[in-house]
Amino acid sequence: MSDASFDPEALMKEAQSAAGLSDFGADDFREALAVLCETYDCNAWDERGRQRNRGRVLGLLATRLRVQEALRKHPEIAERPVPKPMVLTGMPRSGTSALFNLLAVDPAARPLLLWEAQFPDPAEGLEPGAVDPRYLAIKSFCEEQHKTNPEFSKIHFVSADTPEECVLLHALSLGGVHHGVEILLEPYASWYRKQDLGPMYRYYRVLLQLLDWQRPGERWLLKAPAHMWAIDSLIELFPDVSIVWSHREPTVCIASMCSMTHALMQGLEIDKKEVGPRVMDFYATSLELGLRVRDQCDPARFVDMKHDDFVEDPLGVAQRIYGQFGMPLDDEIRGALQAHTDANPKGKHGRHSYGLEEFGLDADRVRVRFADYISRFEIDAG
Repeated sequence: MSDASFDPEALMKEAQSAAGLSDFGADDFREALAVLCETYDCNAWDERGRQRNRGRVLGLLATRLRVQEALRKHPEIAERPVPKPMVLTGMPRSGTSALFNLLAVDPAARPLLLWEAQFPDPAEGLEPGAVDPRYLAIKSFCEEQHKTNPEFSKIHFVSADTPEECVLLHALSLGGVHHGVEILLEPYASWYRKQDLGPMYRYYRVLLQLLDWQRPGERWLLKAPAHMWAIDSLIELFPDVSIVWSHREPTVCIASMCSMTHALMQGLEIDKKEVGPRVMDFYATSLELGLRVRDQCDPARFVDMKHDDFVEDPLGVAQRIYGQFGMPLDDEIRGALQAHTDANPKGKHGRHSYGLEEFGLDADRVRVRFADYISRFEIDAG
């Protein structure tokens, strides 16, 4: 029998003891914690996977405690504005990361970086100008992962300084899509689809305020396909948000996402052919929900980007985004965008090979599921 216990109350007490703190903030994370723990407990993880998942939950809880302590010490954080954020969303594996990295070179952009998404709370006791040791730990970990797991770097290259998806912040509510694995497993999969994500997004806004208080920026640049589940919450909490929606042929997106998801299922016994249908349904459902909400919103808030257009002319796509949202694009910014494009050709970190059939799908089945989407956005078959 495994010694990795997933009792929520015991985990909370252990996190409190480790952090030397007691206040988790609002209790609206407790239901998510309970369902997440049950999901980690009842699915077929090996012992190493169970220990890793348990450690992850403890880490999230400890971070919540430190965040709450920072908010207690610095109540002015709650009054901090989050002005004019730009959010990238759309189909996963549709070029959002490449676009994210490109737009992040604009000095006016304030992207969410990997290391600070993992540790949004301020480090206590640092000397002025000192480097946060947690940054150095993440940097070292990423560099080691590139050596030990080069195949995953081809799928999704990360570094401590890389702009990263804000699902890492969503996870601190103990809800959200987490690694994209949890939302495919029961009971979390069914629970997540029934949730009002408003509380999660309210906490997400607090975390952005906290990060901006530490390292201010002119306008936040954020990205996650998971935002399609909560376009309404985004707009409610960030009334001046602008949204860039990425599109790509869904057979390619789903095949790539199946491969990435399976790579993240370390230590979980699951038939690969079960992965594909679950991945396809999750992302098709999120897309349909997101587009229904979008249709009720001001069209001027959105701009669409096709993956193939971005590959062919990244600066042209960037110019269209800047024009849609009335952002300045001077020669200095153009030069920075061009320099980034020249330094980061497609496939720089290696090419990722994948296919639908190994994950229990075929192209016809995927195209039927996404038929309305393909027609609406006139997406060419891959």
